[in-house]
Amino acid sequence: MKPRIGITMGDVCGVGPEIVARVVSDENVLEMADICVIGDTKALERARVVVGGTFNIVSVTPGDPLPTVSAGSVFCADPGLDVGDLPYGTVDARAGDAAYQFLKAAVEMAQAGQIDAIATAPLNKEALHAGGHHYPGHTEILAELTQTDTYSMMLATPTMKVIHLTTHVGLIEAIRRIDPERTYQVVKLAHDTLVRAGNKHPRIAICGINPHAGENGLFGEGEEEEKLVPGIERARKAGIDASGPYPADTLFYRASRGDFDVVVACYHDQGHAPVKAMSFDEGVNITVGLRGGIIRTSVDHGTAFDIAGKGIARSRSLVAAIRYAAELAPERATG
Repeated sequence: MKPRIGITMGDVCGVGPEIVARVVSDENVLEMADICVIGDTKALERARVVVGGTFNIVSVTPGDPLPTVSAGSVFCADPGLDVGDLPYGTVDARAGDAAYQFLKAAVEMAQAGQIDAIATAPLNKEALHAGGHHYPGHTEILAELTQTDTYSMMLATPTMKVIHLTTHVGLIEAIRRIDPERTYQVVKLAHDTLVRAGNKHPRIAICGINPHAGENGLFGEGEEEEKLVPGIERARKAGIDASGPYPADTLFYRASRGDFDVVVACYHDQGHAPVKAMSFDEGVNITVGLRGGIIRTSVDHGTAFDIAGKGIARSRSLVAAIRYAAELAPERATG
């Protein structure tokens, strides 16, 4: 039985609606999963015209039972915010609030078992904040909505997966936040996520914090030995195949050739830069560790206001996000 993936539309003033409109009639996507769009029906109708789509839209209220639909039709769970006519390419508080409400509806649908995983189109942080929701991004919203304390961001590409000890904080603060407990937690999250996806013995490599992973105390002030090594050793005692810390300047190459299944990066740019350099159009952002086992994947690009509504936005990253969501989704729940 195919999983049902809920796709949130993101910011209706950006490229989210049109990349969603592209994927809902993509035969390759429909072979992987059943799709339910969560967003504004009018925005989806407008995007359908932009991309030349021919699918039918069945509008439902989030939380209501999902009826059976015929081939060529797609659900749109619409909270009724009436933002479908907002102009493309603009920062609008109403669009920012709507992006938050779409995500909130998706979480509630996942908790009720109506959808098996969530894939998100991009939101705009400035619009989100203008709409009264002061979060760095999707990940932090999801953590609060699911009351999750321990979570992480994983980036996945066709050749490499990277999970982060820290993300949206400055470098000095990132180093301060890393400790053995956080190292162990993220290594375990990586292990459990890959096991759930069918890799029974994932190989996990941890990046060093300093150049050359400190080179036995030559660089830094012993951060590797203090903050990373105890967490790695604890993971190994728990039966997890974790190793390191390794120099970051060679580790990503080794991972890309297949030496490891996932790399643990210590801070945002250490993980994001190599992933985006190697697979910009195919990178997927995965939130792991959410309470209730909720799986969320996302495109790894922004709202692209400069091209929104022009029908030229590519959907490859969203297709990849749906693929990973389908792979990681639990078995179909009832409801």
